[in-house]
Amino acid sequence: MPFECCHTALPGVLKITCRIFSDTRGCFAELYKRSDFQRLGIIKPFVQVNYSQSAKGVLRGLHYQTAPKAQAKLVSAVSGAIWDVAVDIRKDSPHYGKWVGETLSADNGVMLYIPEGFAHGFIVLSEQAHVMYQCSEEYATAHEQGIIWNDPALNISWPIPNPVLSEK
Repeated sequence: MPFECCHTALPGVLKITCRIFSDTRGCFAELYKRSDFQRLGIIKPFVQVNYSQSAKGVLRGLHYQTAPKAQAKLVSAVSGAIWDVAVDIRKDSPHYGKWVGETLSADNGVMLYIPEGFAHGFIVLSEQAHVMYQCSEEYATAHEQGIIWNDPALNISWPIPNPVLSEK
């Protein structure tokens, strides 16, 4: 299997590392293979792929969608590096309001699987980053929600103190 998987401090959020094959021509990596992901317990198929390009210090998130359009996401940095965050927003969860963060980069091959019931955001660590994330549900404006990045109840330790934010 070309993927290594380990659990994070939040049940259901998985740190998945792909194998990167490099030679003089460059590199190759499988970022998703349905049969391997099913063996990891990720059964629901991805139906939408999103892409963003951002400069250093840009913070995107914290975003999520409500049921019945809640999304699971598989997030990867295809160039550059980001610090990716998942926040448990399931009110009945013993981990409600807790978060985990992982550095994802094109060099380390680390991806984060974030199940439904979690908010997601990231901040760019490199001069520029290209991020791809696969979603288990299509984007639905009526179900889009967000949490302010610096919510004091969450107390997320963002690695860049004054991020670049959208007006939204």
